[in-house]
Amino acid sequence: MRIIPAIDIIDGKCVRLTKGDYATRKIYNENPLEMAKQFEASGVQYLHLVDLDGAKSNQIINYKVLEQIAINTSLKIDFGGGLKSTNDVEIAFNSGANQITGGSIAVKNPTLFKTWLEKYGSEKIILGADCNNRKIATSGWLESSELDVVDFIKNYEQEGIKTVICTDISKDGMLSGTANDLYKEIINKTNVKLIASGGVSCMDDLSLLQEMGCEGAIIGKAIYEGKISLKDLRLL
Repeated sequence: MRIIPAIDIIDGKCVRLTKGDYATRKIYNENPLEMAKQFEASGVQYLHLVDLDGAKSNQIINYKVLEQIAINTSLKIDFGGGLKSTNDVEIAFNSGANQITGGSIAVKNPTLFKTWLEKYGSEKIILGADCNNRKIATSGWLESSELDVVDFIKNYEQEGIKTVICTDISKDGMLSGTANDLYKEIINKTNVKLIASGGVSCMDDLSLLQEMGCEGAIIGKAIYEGKISLKDLRLL
């Protein structure tokens, strides 16, 4: 299972939120590149980088942070947040993203999202399936929909999506464990590569995700709050 630390960006700084609430933001590092270098030095190969300013706006905002990390580390970066146009996607790839994640756009403009999938291929485009009580949420989790998360994933699997990041918003930043029942259902009902996100609190959580067949796990607050050390991650 791939271990994928997360760096969320607001105003160019490394922050974490609780349940996606921007009012709960806590700054962990003024310099995201410094954080990324720590991950790389510990043996981590992957990074989930989220432009939270972009997620609330109509365009990519923090692509310079992406560029700095891509130039100064060898981390394979999945970038998301604020990708609302093909121009945004081009900027992300030109700034060094290996993959991009589309969440809100896949809900609000599926035709455009499908053109990205056709143009760049399923190895480059990840579906972001962020949900609350199984319902897909969009726009930095500020808006909800009536789309069931499993149906949403199954529909896009038919369109060629291979990799999905699924975040249970109620778990995100809570350090209370992951949405295992939901992840098991997704694994049983689809053939996508599932990356679990939200709620990882300890190494046991990661072991459970690995056992159930998750392809990757995104870890945020557990690292920043010292619940999981970078040294621990080498054991997986």
